[in-house]
Amino acid sequence: MATGPNFVTFSRLLWRAAVSMLLAFAVPAAAQIVPVTGGSIRGKTLEDGSELFRGIPFAAPPVENLRWKPPQPVIPWKGVRDATAQAASCVQIDQGWNYSDYSIGNEDCLTLDVRTPSMKANLPVLVWIHGGSNRAGGPNDIIMSDVGKQVVLVGIRYRLGIFGFLSHPALSAEQGGSSGNYGLMDQVAALRWVHDNIARFGGDPGNVTLAGESAGSQDVSLMLAAPATRGLFQKAIMESGTPVFGMRPRTLTEAERIGMQADDLLKADGSLEKLRQMSVPALLAVDQKLHDPGTWADETMWMRTTIDGKLLAADPKALLQQAPPRPVILGFNKREYGVDRTQRDQALADVFGKNTEAARAYYDANQPEPVADPRLGTLDDQIGTDIVFRCPTLHVAQLLAGNGAPVWRYQFDSGPNGGMTSHAAEIPYAFWNSTFAPGQSLKPYWVNFARTGNPNGPGLPQWPRFTPAAQQDVLFDAKGVTVEEPSRPQLCSMENRL
Repeated sequence: MATGPNFVTFSRLLWRAAVSMLLAFAVPAAAQIVPVTGGSIRGKTLEDGSELFRGIPFAAPPVENLRWKPPQPVIPWKGVRDATAQAASCVQIDQGWNYSDYSIGNEDCLTLDVRTPSMKANLPVLVWIHGGSNRAGGPNDIIMSDVGKQVVLVGIRYRLGIFGFLSHPALSAEQGGSSGNYGLMDQVAALRWVHDNIARFGGDPGNVTLAGESAGSQDVSLMLAAPATRGLFQKAIMESGTPVFGMRPRTLTEAERIGMQADDLLKADGSLEKLRQMSVPALLAVDQKLHDPGTWADETMWMRTTIDGKLLAADPKALLQQAPPRPVILGFNKREYGVDRTQRDQALADVFGKNTEAARAYYDANQPEPVADPRLGTLDDQIGTDIVFRCPTLHVAQLLAGNGAPVWRYQFDSGPNGGMTSHAAEIPYAFWNSTFAPGQSLKPYWVNFARTGNPNGPGLPQWPRFTPAAQQDVLFDAKGVTVEEPSRPQLCSMENRL
């Protein structure tokens, strides 16, 4: 699967630059002191009157003997902890777009940020899980977005890459027959912290929306599936990500084999003691050498979901069918990113199986390379968007709606200067106040949904629910808000992966 410029979009870099400017002008005012799990914290008042608290621990530092273990309880502190400075991001590889998070990376990173418009109101809460292939990124931009002026906004950090998702036979033996998915366990621990503490920040623990983009959206869907999250959030927003991204889930045995690759490269001889003594740079270097034959590209190593037998005891599809129905917004961008040309045939065969030739015929993939579509991109862009985003999103919507959940599905199409959209391009439209063409702003729908569980509200074009009987989407583009039938249903009917 192609990454690089297609995966890390100009829009993502642009909004991060805007966030940096906002942070530079955020002036501390009268300090607020709040008691939370572990002790008391002091935040700061921003110029817009909202209160900001950064780097609040929700679990013990996952270092030394706690590396590759489920998150442990917060270690209490004495006195008042300063919560005004930007906290460390979780350690990660420098991919360029994430340099600001990479440069402040630390293994001691299980903290979250809270921004609230009012300490005394009973406001809806939106918890953000950042994207970045489960191996990069942080919540530092979204916490400063304009949504934080209307709802209580929480941005969480979770262990990434080899630190957050490694399985290993010795870890499984140590932990009762299961290992891996520590980053997902961190997210559950953060949600428990929100449930226990958010009322002190003016938030309603009974009105929590969990939202994320890309791998963060995948993680939101897995939180919907995981039994451990019951009662911790009530609604979900999924931007460009589903439980398995169209890939076959990874078994624990397969995941442990990847762990043994790391073990061999590190010459640890199966010793957890040696592995836990390895330096952060050594582990990050090995992370880039691991290979999973079940993915189309090793950049997506940690986006392939592991059925660990504990947090995820079964296939996410089965877990979602058993989960209580909750309101969900989910969607994708008209063009996200593509498969690499050299991976095209493998990707089509892996996804469509016995229907591979029918899928190739749909794309005219046996003919000379077609001219790129002005909205959908090249053939490889279309294949990548379809098999990783478009079709899995349709299948998740069908599953959830069939299970009784209120579902609203969207497609977003707005690129720079009227050009094609790309992965993550919708985020500024969902979280920031900017000058957009009529109907392109997602933010009022997102805020209404966080408040009521329904994205519709006064003055907004109607967004119909996606139901088994009426499978309708909304297209957000320069023309406005348009109700449509799901696109490419014939193609999507040829496979049924989430």
